[in-house]
Amino acid sequence: MRVIIAGAGSVGRSIARELLAHEHEVTLIDRQPTAMRVAQVPEAEWLLADACELPTLREVRAEQCDVMVAATGDDKANLVIAFLAKTEFGVPRTVARVNNPKNEWMFDEAWGVDVSVSTPRIMTAMVEEAVAVGDIVKIFTFHQSRADILELTLPPASPLAGVLVGQVVWPQDTVLACIVRDTRPIAPSPDDTLEAGDELLFVTGRDVSEETLEKLLTDGPGAS
Repeated sequence: MRVIIAGAGSVGRSIARELLAHEHEVTLIDRQPTAMRVAQVPEAEWLLADACELPTLREVRAEQCDVMVAATGDDKANLVIAFLAKTEFGVPRTVARVNNPKNEWMFDEAWGVDVSVSTPRIMTAMVEEAVAVGDIVKIFTFHQSRADILELTLPPASPLAGVLVGQVVWPQDTVLACIVRDTRPIAPSPDDTLEAGDELLFVTGRDVSEETLEKLLTDGPGAS
């Protein structure tokens, strides 16, 4: 897979190292000479240029890349990069970093953004996940489909503790994707038993009520 990352700061370089470790081809772009820390990611291609300009994207052959990552510290720049990548070069997948959560509403398909990543929101979700047992925590939203990834830690008093996964009637458009038990991820099967303390990860459709799912998990299917 060929990936172009606009923004060679600490975030962009970290993404590049992870992708290179998985044997993907990576190009890093940044307009700041101080960001050209080539020795830190020597396996990547580097370009000192402004990724908001069409000649720059032509130079890195954006039309041939599989994913464009807009990872600068400027939300306006990230929107422009994603928009140009999608509309001018037909990049199949765009991922954009949201620096200010107040701007999150703009990062959608209208601006060419397939996936937006808000570091503050993710950190908030991680804090909530660490302290909340029995509460639904929204981890991520896919902007195109509006599907959500939700997490809930099954409380000790849940009537679903000890119940087989296959015996639970989940809400429509809800998929139990993973059970994390004692730091071990489990791909759930109908014969797996839910246990108190399990961290459950769900993928839900846009019309699924978080309250309905939370009530099912904490109060049981017969709750009113």
